[in-house]
Parts: sequence; structure tokens; C-alpha cells
Amino acid sequence: MILAGDIGGTSTRLAAFDETKANLVPECIEIYKSSEHATLEELIALFLKKQQFTITAVCIGFAGPIKNGRAVGTNLPWVISANDLQARFGLRHAAIINDLEANAYGIATLAPQDFYTLNTGEKDDQGNAGLISAGTGLGEAGMIWDGSTLLPFASEGGHADFAPKSEIEIELLRYLQVLYKKVSWERVVSGMGLVDMYSFLRDTGRGSDPEELANEIMAGGGAAISHAALQGKSELCDLTLNMFVSLYGAEAGNLALKLLATGGMYLGGGIAPKIIERLKTGLFFEGFISKGRFEKLLRSIPVHVILNDKTALLGAARYARMKSKAADAKEQTAGITI
Repeated sequence: MILAGDIGGTSTRLAAFDETKANLVPECIEIYKSSEHATLEELIALFLKKQQFTITAVCIGFAGPIKNGRAVGTNLPWVISANDLQARFGLRHAAIINDLEANAYGIATLAPQDFYTLNTGEKDDQGNAGLISAGTGLGEAGMIWDGSTLLPFASEGGHADFAPKSEIEIELLRYLQVLYKKVSWERVVSGMGLVDMYSFLRDTGRGSDPEELANEIMAGGGAAISHAALQGKSELCDLTLNMFVSLYGAEAGNLALKLLATGGMYLGGGIAPKIIERLKTGLFFEGFISKGRFEKLLRSIPVHVILNDKTALLGAARYARMKSKAADAKEQTAGITI
């Protein structure tokens, strides 16, 4: 059995997969609140004790940069190591990959109904592709065409400097500079970004909510803001969500240009499926294509929202199976004498 993990700043998902089956389907999934546990090893031990599975390989998608199989969390104070996991649980193979890289590997396992297409475009079957995911933070990854397939790779592009393009966005940058030493795209296009954006618009006199609703919204965070906007409960939340969607489109377009993602752009993460009705409006796509001389190119790029919330788990499982097969083939080759 393969154990796959998807670790974010808020929650951790663990799932077991039978690697002998043609299609990767989770045998079981457990969801944990990340902040309630000191280590990943603790969570895996809890999972295995409950499920009574014998695992031979592990792949964990982790929200943070990975170097030499070791990762330090960005929005979670965990340090995890592939070597430590392999030794602790007696595994044949263990891997730690970036959570967006895991999502990118998972895209190939999805069915057509797992996507909503925002822009059909003109897909280039041999072009690169990109993935951007707003959730607790902002993740970005690429998929490069290697001559035969799309090969995912990680990035930390969400932590690049936020670049405003209008007077109100310049005001937002100045507002955020008071709160944070550095203002990255993650400070804007994320759950926490939604909250700060709401506060900015309120504090600069662009709207207000009754005290009871305002308290409810601030307690509920980004999810409460988007919900209130979509339900028509708050003009201020509506304005906030519109600004968020426009900026999401702008950074998605930036990533598409950097990767030359003519093979398509994908929106992952927890926020996009929940606000898909707002993404369908022209706000996102206008932000996406507004790149001057490169507007025509961006109009031609297909844009899809990933609807399957198990994509990262599927990708981690796919990566683990690929590495296990490669290790088996290497062992078999090593045993051949000429």
C-alpha cells in the first residue's frame, strides 16, 4: 500500500492507495487539523493504528520549499524529512514534494468532470502548463513539456513581490506595508488576503457593515467574506471579493507568461471551487489577459478550475507509484549479468 499525504497550513489529509490497481482510488482518507499535532510522524502513526494498513511507500505533498528530501513549513511550524519517515516506518521508499507539485502530478489522474473551464482557448498539446492555488496561502507550480509528457516542478512564486496595477491597488499595497515587512502575492491572493482586503476597503471608507455582521465576518475569515458576498449580504464583502478575483486573475496571468503556459492554466486550492460563480464573470479573465502586447497570447490559453479536492492526494500517490516502479526496475536491471 502507498500512503499519500497533503499537508497545508490548516489541515492534513492522509490516504492509503493500493498501488497494484490500474486507477488510483483512495481506500480511505483521514483529515486532521495540522495545528493540533506536533509532528507528521505522530499523525501517520495515528492513521496506521486506526486503519491497520501495511505501507511500503510514502509521498507527502507539503506546503513549503523542499531541499534534499527535507522541508520546513511556511504556514506550519513542522520540519519533515523523507529519510526520517523511511527509517521510522520501515519503508522501501519515501518522498517529500511541494504540495503544488503534488497537485500538478494529480491533474493527469483526473476526469473531464473534475474541471470547470473558464476559457476554452487553443490548447497547445506540446506546450508548458501552470497551476496556481489560493487557499490558506498561495501556491504556484509549473509543468514543462519534456518532449513526451508534462513534467511538474515546484516553485515559491506566491512569495514574489505583489505588483499593483491601479490606484486602488497601490493604496492596498501601502496599507499592507504597514502590517507586513514584505508584501507578497500570498498576502493578497489567499484566505488571509481576503480578510486584509476587507479591512483595507472598510478602513479607507469604501464601505461598512452592521456591527453584528462585521463581527461575524471577521470571526469567520476569508470564507465568511466570500460567502457573504455570494449571498448578497454585504456590499463591502461583494467589493472585496471582486477585487480579490481581479487580482487572482492578474497573478494567474503573470504565471502564464512566466511559464509560457500555452498548454493551459489550472486553478487549484480550496477557494476557487467555492467562488466559481464569481470567477465566471469577466473580472478574473480581464485581470488574466490585461498584459498589454501579450493579451492575444493570454486569450489563447485554456484556463480550468480543478473541482476535485483530492487532487493533491492523487498526485502524491501517483508520484510514489512512479518512484516505486522506477526503483523496482533499477533493482531488476542491477540483478542482470552479461
